[in-house]
Amino acid sequence: MPTRTQPLFTPRVFLAAGVSWRRPCRSAPGRLRPLAAATTLVVSLAASPPSRLAAQTRVAPEERPPLADEEPGRPTERPAPTAYLGRTVAPPMHYSGAGWLTRASREQEEHPRRLLTALAIQPGQTLCDFGCGNGYHTLPLARRTGPRGMVFAVDIQPEMLELLRERASLRGVENIRPVLADPAAPELPAGKFDLILMVDVYHEIADPPPVLAAVREALAPTGRLALVEFREEDPEVPILPLHKMSQNQVHQELTANDFKLVEVVNSLPWQHLMCYARSDSPLPAVELAPWQPAASEPGQEAAPGDPVSEPEQETQIIAR
Repeated sequence: MPTRTQPLFTPRVFLAAGVSWRRPCRSAPGRLRPLAAATTLVVSLAASPPSRLAAQTRVAPEERPPLADEEPGRPTERPAPTAYLGRTVAPPMHYSGAGWLTRASREQEEHPRRLLTALAIQPGQTLCDFGCGNGYHTLPLARRTGPRGMVFAVDIQPEMLELLRERASLRGVENIRPVLADPAAPELPAGKFDLILMVDVYHEIADPPPVLAAVREALAPTGRLALVEFREEDPEVPILPLHKMSQNQVHQELTANDFKLVEVVNSLPWQHLMCYARSDSPLPAVELAPWQPAASEPGQEAAPGDPVSEPEQETQIIAR
């Protein structure tokens, strides 16, 4: 588990603005620093061997963002960090770092529009952004499913959902339903969802089986659970190992909970995209092939209504 001074990124890349991993917290007086009135994104690269990531912009923090259990006076709402099937569950982080979720460099690091295109969202679908935070992916999901569709935005921190409401209101996006969830038992409607998306969230779920059982029940027969996690297999991804997952580990945990793999997308710069369906789904299963570095990365595809500069705009909107 990271110590109080460890960054989320490895020593080459630090996070200045703080990270929210969208989880609750317990009291630990005197350890939080308030989010600045304007989130400052600073680039700071320590000397390191050349790599294929060297040309990319980095976010550079003084220290790692606060863990979610570091806010004074807030009661414990989440089970203590655990291990599951040989993996240590990562500690969650606090909503005060919400600005990092909409940092300008995230487009280059994660290619979110490429992710959304790979998900093949159709107008009128019912979607869920599970662990939505301040809604970085929620708003584009809402645009893609359109006014006939709906996005359930699930989080266990009410402060994150309030930030999401503010951002959705500013943009006139109305097909979003914020859901304040219990961290151990998200109460999602059964058989409803065409897609449940978890971006850098699953590895922080303290007790995966009951959460996955609720997710499985919530999926429609042809619905998909899409997991996006930083690649453990790739040493060039500058994220602490505790916040990475290998394809094999993801697959072991999901198949142990009555899911089958239906798609793998390897075109994202730093992350795996692995899509699962219920074991009784009519969707055909696929075999998991070992991950290999991509020879090239095609450009991002933008859908109508996905402004290229939105992450930069949102950094200003949520900074407090």
